[in-house]
Amino acid sequence: MPITPLLAHLAPPSLVASAALRARRDRSARRRFLAKRKPAMGNKSFDPCCLRKEDNDPKFSPFLRKLFGEWDNRNARGLFHHDICSCETKVLPGEHNFVVTLLEGRDQKKRPTEFRMNQVLQPFDGAKFNFTKVIPEEVIFTFGETRNDSGQYFDDVPHTVAASRSAILINVSPIGYCHVLLIPQIQDCLPQRVDRDSFLLAMYVAREARDPFFRVGYNSLGGFATINHLHFQAYYLKVQYPVEKAPTEKLTTLGNGVSIIQLVQYPVSGLVFEGGACLEDLSDVVSKVCIFLQENNRPFNVLISESGKRIFLLPQCYAEKQALGKASEEFLDMRINPAVWELSGHLVLKRRKDYDGASEANICRFLVEASLSETEFRELKSCIMEFLASAVLKE
Repeated sequence: MPITPLLAHLAPPSLVASAALRARRDRSARRRFLAKRKPAMGNKSFDPCCLRKEDNDPKFSPFLRKLFGEWDNRNARGLFHHDICSCETKVLPGEHNFVVTLLEGRDQKKRPTEFRMNQVLQPFDGAKFNFTKVIPEEVIFTFGETRNDSGQYFDDVPHTVAASRSAILINVSPIGYCHVLLIPQIQDCLPQRVDRDSFLLAMYVAREARDPFFRVGYNSLGGFATINHLHFQAYYLKVQYPVEKAPTEKLTTLGNGVSIIQLVQYPVSGLVFEGGACLEDLSDVVSKVCIFLQENNRPFNVLISESGKRIFLLPQCYAEKQALGKASEEFLDMRINPAVWELSGHLVLKRRKDYDGASEANICRFLVEASLSETEFRELKSCIMEFLASAVLKE
């Protein structure tokens, strides 16, 4: 299938692999992330857009360089609800070094949630907001399959998504530099539910970036996704997320080489997946677990880290606690929505007093409340392991 040039300023072919490419082993999947970790920062403010001073650095992949340029172009044209580069961001002192950003009033400017929060799987409703309704200027790229391995650039293309396959859009309410949305098969109007192909597409995007500071995330319904139209998110933040440096404990290794690991000494209970003979092996295992969770109405969030080499799966229950009246009034007043970025350690605060008074102890208490209890997580983990064992037997 040829690359679809509509709307595309860049259509990197490896994002959606051809049959031959899918069969090829991802040699890079065997290499562990060896980048030197930066020392932890203590209560230091920093510019979330500081990388703009070096956005032509040859170490950035062609995909990221083009993405940065297009995102900056939209920013200069005033398409965002706020200027993220002028927002205050700091790293808190402590064991985890949580990152907090002050965005006063963001919850009042972003697109509203238009569905029930107690159901992970819900049908797509075309009468409600979806990403086919964005203005053309919000679209950065579209892309499709190709039969060769060379990236192609297209300029001055029509602003339409009528014939596109998948698209990358700006997030008009960004929480970080180059905050974008990945919409698989945008015109198919898929509901917010993971399937094997869509998750693999997100993995290819993470790999194409070739930078550990560009992460891809997913929020299920009930896990603080706000739009019921299938999408992933991504942005660039040049600091290590707390969840990425949390201690872990290995549980098992599957027959295809994918290791399942458990987070320990971190306020959010979760699983980490890594390894496998190729990127497709890792993606296949995680997508199966996501499908299992959503079919059992268990809200979850996913962080695709280290260019697709590590994946964090974080089940949660905060929306359920809100509905049952069991959420702390203190945290309800703060209006924090614990989606994938918050559970990973980058929290958006909407009030100056919360930002000025933010501490590791307070953030930990909030994340513990959003996470499953030890008992709940232990039971869910057992169900996941049993499911994976049965899935292997069926294959």
